Amino acid sequence: MKKATPAKKTTATEAATAVKKTAAVKKAAAVKKTAAVNRTAAVKKAAVGKKAAAAKTAVPAKKAAPAKKAAPAKKTAAVAKPPSAESHTALVRRARRIDRELAEVYPYAHPELDFENPFQLVVATVLSAQTTDLRVNQTTPALFAKYPTPEDLAAANPEEVEEILRPTGFFRAKTKSVIGLSKGLVEQFGGEVPGRLEDLVKLPGVGRKTAFVVLGNAFGRPGITVDTHFQRLVRRWQWTDQTDPDKIEAAVGALFPKGDWTDLSHHVIWHGRRICHARKPACGACPIAPLCPAYGEGETDPEKAKKLLKYEKGGFPGQRLNPPQAYLDAGGKAAPPLGAAG
Repeated sequence: MKKATPAKKTTATEAATAVKKTAAVKKAAAVKKTAAVNRTAAVKKAAVGKKAAAAKTAVPAKKAAPAKKAAPAKKTAAVAKPPSAESHTALVRRARRIDRELAEVYPYAHPELDFENPFQLVVATVLSAQTTDLRVNQTTPALFAKYPTPEDLAAANPEEVEEILRPTGFFRAKTKSVIGLSKGLVEQFGGEVPGRLEDLVKLPGVGRKTAFVVLGNAFGRPGITVDTHFQRLVRRWQWTDQTDPDKIEAAVGALFPKGDWTDLSHHVIWHGRRICHARKPACGACPIAPLCPAYGEGETDPEKAKKLLKYEKGGFPGQRLNPPQAYLDAGGKAAPPLGAAG
């Protein structure tokens, strides 16, 4: 038993030594961990410093960017787009404001076909399909000089009529239509042009568009004339997204009082011929640019846009050989007769 005592003493010493070693290991680990944390913090601090330095370096580049050049783009965007979710009430207000603005620009707007009576107007309107009013106005004087009444044209030799109408294009089909509608007037209405839509559309070659031209301008009865210009502009203005003429007529007619329909048609068609052209609208010269969702589709530079203007806005003659006096008083010019120079 006395010999075992040193062994116990040795074990206690070894245990104390082991404890000291463990404490040293823990202390070393803590030192390493602290060093690692310090290194990580230093790395982060360095990264932040680099990022800040990069931001400082980038500031001059932003200042150097031509910020002022972007201003016109902001102005253009502000000029054009009405709210995408425009209410019906807002649409009505905008549409009527556009019409009021156009009425101020074209106070002398009128039908651009020469006529002296309802018969001449219905024939001229039928002939205006697929050609200009100017070409029709240059052609009808010879036609009406030879066939002044429905009875005369109904009994005409088709070949002779074709020769007169040749400049208008599709002259054979048009000859058939004008002779046919003349016969219809003689046989059904005693040689008089009827003043009702349902009667007019029964005549050969006469559709709703032609009927409304006649009703509005020969009889003073309101109607909307949905020609190619009218269709193009009302879609650009987002009055409707319809493409069928009858549906366009209904949609646009619902935005305006019935008494405004005829003058509205003149305002829109005149604007389409003079400024809001099909291929290249003169946006920079447009008086209703702030109200137009399609602003920017055409030339926006004011000086370049002015060069695109047609008819009296561009200093050129209008489409009528015998325009109303109000048009001439406003600076408009009569068109030249067929075959005349200029």
